[in-house]
This record gives sequence, structure tokens and C-alpha cells, in this order.
Amino acid sequence: MTTQTTVLSPIPGIFYRKSSPDQPEFATPGQEVKAGDTIGLIEVMKSFCEIKAEEDGVIERFLVENEDVIDAGQEIAVLIVK
Repeated sequence: MTTQTTVLSPIPGIFYRKSSPDQPEFATPGQEVKAGDTIGLIEVMKSFCEIKAEEDGVIERFLVENEDVIDAGQEIAVLIVK
């Protein structure tokens, strides 16, 4: 059985899909991820918080864009869990 789950932001800040402009994205839609894999970063006051997949699955889509300002509890990505 396949289910969907969303990855939520634990804090408000700016969402980044890669660690720096010249680096590849942490994860892309269609990519398999394992629990604990980093899928993005949130920056607040020059501190960075890694956003990690909580379960094994496949990234279906991101619900926010790179460098979007997000709120705590906001949905970041949809993960398909098998």
C-alpha cells in the first residue's frame, strides 16, 4: 500500500533546496530518499536547520520554491511512502 505524507517546517525562515548556489539540490521530485536524508535547509538569522525525510519514500513534489520565506508548520514537500 502506498501513502502520502508531508514534510513540515519546524521553524520559520528561508527555505533552500541546496547548500550553496554552485551545489546540486539535496533532493529532486522523483528521487528516492531514506529516513534521515536531508532534503533542504531553513535559514534563520544566519543559522541553518537541516530538513530531513522522516520516512523512506520518493519525493513527489516540493510545495515551496527555493528561497521562499516559510512559516513554522508549513508543508515543504510531499513524500510517497511505500
